[in-house]
Amino acid sequence: MDDAAVERFFATLSAANPTPTTELEFTNVFELLAAVLLSAQSTDAGVNKATRRLFPVANTPRKMMALGIDGIAGYIRSVGLYPTKARNLWNTSRILVEQHGGQVPRSREALEALPGVGRKTANVVLNVAFGEPTMAVDTHIFRVGNRTGLAPGRTPLEVEQGLLRRVPDAYRVDAHHWLILHGRYVCQARRPLCERCAVTDCCDWFLGSRT
Repeated sequence: MDDAAVERFFATLSAANPTPTTELEFTNVFELLAAVLLSAQSTDAGVNKATRRLFPVANTPRKMMALGIDGIAGYIRSVGLYPTKARNLWNTSRILVEQHGGQVPRSREALEALPGVGRKTANVVLNVAFGEPTMAVDTHIFRVGNRTGLAPGRTPLEVEQGLLRRVPDAYRVDAHHWLILHGRYVCQARRPLCERCAVTDCCDWFLGSRT
């Protein structure tokens, strides 16, 4: 995908969805962090179902700590890997209280030091909560980056670095939302829905399949 196609790709996605956002439900930065932590290997819809019960009871690190690991687990049993996630969420809450005054830190280093918080989770929090132009590469973005030719890479980090180089500044803050939604609903893994895609004229895979 050449630079002109990259510009056209994001201009098209932007025109169709000018204000994209995460599909995870949250009302404060801690809820966002908790929801993203729970979303690993789980769907956003499944996480939302659990957090609609959890967050009214525990929407701050102190309240989450007060539930205890078993208490948290009781609310998130429908989420995959819930025993590990309950433990990570409790320990993350403890560290936020003990080391950060109950606030979610804004630095990548501090976020990635929290249990259960990797680079992708940190990138989501930095982007959604703090407006940083980060790229949270999940399976959808990894697939779209490689399939379209936008940012090919063998690892999520390579795709992330490619996106940071190639996405024009005007689109960078919202780019990962557009890419996730495009991968989730259009450029799907088993069969990309090219007949519904508005950016086929930019896509290396589509153009190559027609030659």
